[in-house]
This record gives sequence, C-alpha cells and structure tokens, in this order.
Amino acid sequence: MGEDAESPKINHTFLRDYVTEADVISTVEFNQTGDLLATGDKGGRVVIFQRETELKGESEEAGEVGDSGEYNVYSTFQSHEPDFDYLKSLEIEEKINKIRWLPQQNAAHFLLSTNDKTVKLWKVSERDKRPEGYNLKDEEGRIKDVSTITSLRVPVLKPTDLMVEVRPRRVFANGHTYHINSISVNSDGETYLSADDLRINMWHLDITDRSFNIVDIKPANMEDLTEVITAAEFHPHHCHLFVYSSSKGTLRLCDMRASALCDKHTKLFEEPEDPGSRSFFSEIISSVSDVKFSHSGRYLLTRDYLTAKVWDLNMDKGPVETYQVHEYLRSKLCSLYENDCIFDKFECVWNSSDSVIMTGAYNSFFRMFDRETGRGVTLEAWRENSKPRAVLRTRRVYTGGKRRRGDVGVDSLDFTKKILHMAWHPAENIIAIAATNNLYIFQDRVNPDAQTQ
Repeated sequence: MGEDAESPKINHTFLRDYVTEADVISTVEFNQTGDLLATGDKGGRVVIFQRETELKGESEEAGEVGDSGEYNVYSTFQSHEPDFDYLKSLEIEEKINKIRWLPQQNAAHFLLSTNDKTVKLWKVSERDKRPEGYNLKDEEGRIKDVSTITSLRVPVLKPTDLMVEVRPRRVFANGHTYHINSISVNSDGETYLSADDLRINMWHLDITDRSFNIVDIKPANMEDLTEVITAAEFHPHHCHLFVYSSSKGTLRLCDMRASALCDKHTKLFEEPEDPGSRSFFSEIISSVSDVKFSHSGRYLLTRDYLTAKVWDLNMDKGPVETYQVHEYLRSKLCSLYENDCIFDKFECVWNSSDSVIMTGAYNSFFRMFDRETGRGVTLEAWRENSKPRAVLRTRRVYTGGKRRRGDVGVDSLDFTKKILHMAWHPAENIIAIAATNNLYIFQDRVNPDAQTQ
C-alpha cells in the first residue's frame, strides 16, 4: 500500500456552506451492519444517515462493478441541550462526545449518545401504517359524542408515508463528577461503561438511577494526581474484559472476574521511554487520545499525538507495531503548544479484517497504514475534490530532498483543518471522515473485495 497505490473513490459528501461552532462534527459511528451511520455535533444534534439499497442491474447499467448505495439523511434529532450545574456554577455543553449503537434485536435501532455529563438511550423506529376507524374518535382525532355512536367497528391499519420516529428511552444522569470521554457497549448486550477523567462506571441498560464504579483513580489529595483516564473500551467478545488508556501513555487491561473494583489491572501496557529523546513535550505527546480493540479481540490500536501503535494482548513489553503519523511535526511542537494544537485528540480505527488502520492529521489529511507491509498513504478530504465518484489522490508532505509536484510544505500546513473523528464500515471498505462541519464518505468501488488503499 504505497504512495502510488490506488485510492478510494468518493461515495457521498455532505457539505455545509456556513460554518458555526455548533455545526462542527464531534463523533462518527457506523452501526453493526453498516447500513446506518450516526454523527453528533457540538450543537447537541444527532444526524443519522441510511445506506440506500441499489439493484445489481442498476449498477451494471451504470457501468460500475461492485457499486453500492449511497448514504442519505435518515433522521435528525436534538439529543442534548445546554445545561447548568447550579451547585458548581458550571455550564454543561450540549456537545455530543460519543455515539455507540446497540446490537439490533428487532426492527428498531437503539443508540447511546453522551455529552460531558449525561448518557441517553434513543430508540429509532419506522412507521409506514396508521390506524383508521376509531370508535370514539373521528378522522381528525377529535373525541366523538358517545350518544351519536350507534355501532362498533374494528379499526384497520392503512398504508401511509414512511415516518422515522426517534424517542428517548432512558436517561443516565448524575453518574459522573468529571467530563465523560468514552462510552462502550458490552458484548453481553445488557451493560455499558462510561468513563470520565478519574472514574469508570458500568451501567445496566434498564437501570438509570444507579451504576457500579469499576475504576477509581482519584487520589485522596488531588495535588497527588499524576494522570487521568483518556479513553476506555470493552473487549469485543469477552464481557469481563475492558481496557482504559491514560495521559501517561499507558494501557491497563482489567478483568472484572478478579475484583468488582478494578483499581488493580490485570496487565499494564507501556513503552519504555528513551531518556535521550526526552523533552519538555514528552509527557504531552505520549498521552493516548484513543484506544480500540481489533475485531478479533487480540490487538489494541492506540493513538498518541505523533504515532499510532498496535499492541498484542499477549505482549505487554511494548507495542508490536509503531506508525509515524506526522513525524515532521516534532520540530514544530513549540508552536503547536502555543496554539493548543498539541492537545488535539485524534481517533483511530481498524478496517473490517484488522489488516489496515486509519487515523487523522492536519491540513484535512488522514493516514492509512497497511499492517502487512508497514507502508502508509496520505489522503486528503477537502471540498475542491469532493465531486461524487472522484478518485482520491495521494498527498505528500515535503520535508526535504527532491520536491515533487503537489507536495505540501510543512510550513504551509493548515492546523485549523484537522481530521479528528472517523469511522470504518464493519464489513466493507467504506470510511466516514468528519472534517470540521463536513462529512465525507469514501468507498473502494473498483474491487469491493480488495482492501481500501
């Protein structure tokens, strides 16, 4: 998967002309089948996109092989509103921090969304029939005069225009003192975890008034605080295992069978620091911003400021793979610290076969790495090349040597255009990229069985 590898094509692009802070996308998540894609923004809104089904004959007539339906807006709803904590005199933003889909059990879909303090469970369902022939109501819904009813009739269901209903089913509040950074649905389908800076709680999906604290790293004296929790996730297959990352760059694997309170980890994953490369920024850039289990459950993918790393659960000495995302920024850390970019939290994702990883960068760039060859490719999500079915071109940051046409100089990078949030379809080579207030969906249309390059 080199720089000249064939690139994915644009499936669909959702662009907004006027950028406001509330429109900035803050999370992206496919459901388990990949037919639905949910985004949350800083304005507390959730937008769900549905994949349109296409007949095979239509794709062949269009001259495309392996083409599939595009994603169109399915439903939009306000998930969270701004709130105020009167006890602490703090404003609580409506920004959606995370969205997680629950495994589908029936025709309806369920998803969890969270802001800094409150997790909500939503039911998304369709209705294409409406009842008619009420005995006590007329067709407008008004109550009839009982004295005028001379006979009884059986109400019937009549077809009507498709309506998508989104209703709140549960509100999980008052469980966190600090800001929630992660939620993760357990493989048992009945529980989920929510993590803030110092604690991780486990909830039952049917119980809203209490949760179980499973990790608490808050010291008796806050002056002794040396690290915070940055992300947490359940194992995809074993309901008793979960992992959480810290600002010190460590990962802790916990087993709930060993203890109800998992303050003592089962395994600690950390990379020994090279004393020769230590600098003022070492602790900041080593902080893990995201952690994801592989689909197989054997590996962990983490992202810190400059690198993405793959860890084997059976080897806690250090990462088995390290990928340089934008090593050319190491000389720019001072200016990145001054403009606060050094604290940006980039996410990372696996493809469906765990053979390729993806993460974001600046200048609307995102990076993909082939684990078999170790080679990476840089792609760009920006409006000028967002025409449907256009082929993405690889990009390169010029750091020295022979400069090629189209190379971007390090000093020319736009640090306001950052790719922080992304998602990979659970079964196909379709990726969703959030770039500020724009959502890009890319798909490998040339060969659906090939890996996205």
